[in-house]
Amino acid sequence: MEHRTQRLLLSALCGGLLATTLHAQEPVDVISPDIDRRDIKRAAIDTENFEIGASVGLLSIQDFKSDVVSGVRAAWHISEDFFFEANYASSQGDQTSYETLSGSSPLFEDTDRDYQFYNLSVGWVVLPGEIFVLDRYAFKSDFYLIGGAGSTDFLGDSWFTVSVGAGYRLLLTDSIAWRIDVRDHMFDRDAFGVEETTHNLEVSTGVTFYF
Repeated sequence: MEHRTQRLLLSALCGGLLATTLHAQEPVDVISPDIDRRDIKRAAIDTENFEIGASVGLLSIQDFKSDVVSGVRAAWHISEDFFFEANYASSQGDQTSYETLSGSSPLFEDTDRDYQFYNLSVGWVVLPGEIFVLDRYAFKSDFYLIGGAGSTDFLGDSWFTVSVGAGYRLLLTDSIAWRIDVRDHMFDRDAFGVEETTHNLEVSTGVTFYF
């Protein structure tokens, strides 16, 4: 009786294993999704990290009105988020309000009103993005904050200057970019006998090239 029970159990076990094996060997239909795949064109953006260009704009010199400012800049992009930039520009200070209203002799020579500055700054790209035109073209863009220090030559002296600001850069081609910058150049000045901190606002635009 015991041997008969063992044979029945073995037969049932072998039958279950055989059924499982046959079920696993049955062919399975694979459904292929009907998807139209798009041809993707990779962005032709250069991998060069150096940028150089020129700029022109308007500089508001505290107490000396506003005038055209022009300059050159060069940048080294150490990563996608940070870059170093060297900047040099020049402008011209006008007569002060006191000189204009009083009609007295000028307080400064014309050569002393030449305004030149240079600085080294660090930029931080806080909002990278893209601009789409006609649903066909995409242009890479960056909004960045920038700050640094340098020197300003004005009124026959040199003044240590701190600069802070923001900018917007639009990559027009794989190696040409258009930029807009707004910066405040701050330095302590004692040209009128009293030391004061001056704010000189610059708004400029320009084209730069990557290489």
